[in-house]
Amino acid sequence: MVMAMDCYVEISLLPDPEFPDSILMNALFAKLHRALAENGKQEIGVSFPEFGKKLNSKLRIHGSEESLKRLMDLNWIQGMKDYTRVSGIAKVPDSCQYRTVKRVQAKSSVDRLYRRSVKKGWLSEENAEQQKERAREGRLKLPFVQLKSQTTGQQFRLFIQHGSLQEKPVTGRFSSYGLSNEATVPWF
Repeated sequence: MVMAMDCYVEISLLPDPEFPDSILMNALFAKLHRALAENGKQEIGVSFPEFGKKLNSKLRIHGSEESLKRLMDLNWIQGMKDYTRVSGIAKVPDSCQYRTVKRVQAKSSVDRLYRRSVKKGWLSEENAEQQKERAREGRLKLPFVQLKSQTTGQQFRLFIQHGSLQEKPVTGRFSSYGLSNEATVPWF
């Protein structure tokens, strides 16, 4: 059963002289992802109310009061308390709109494609390097979090796109990143 997205928790990153917001958001989002995966439910969504070219310093977690309480009781934010201000569970304002917040994946790893082309003899290493640079210029221009794969240990960028504003909510399931291609979160 999909529950109402009538509540939220807002987490604000505190300014820190040693760590930029992007590093802190990466750490915060990685902890949230682990908690959502552990929770196993697909009823929590996220949004970044200050997003632009970067995700910036606020993360909103959306769900029912019950699902948010269950998530926050996991104490997943431990270790980030000195770097964050966490609101209590609050009601979503009546006059809000809705939008999807989804993952957008790059077509494929540029480096992997060009390594394969060199190995098969289709390109020289010099040509591959030149083409890699051109391909990097055309990379996704979306905000992202940098995460580490729990299975491979490799770093990757999770690109995040906020969809168009809508008047009506769309129910559905969310990934263990709190993202969904169809389901909306409140936007205010």
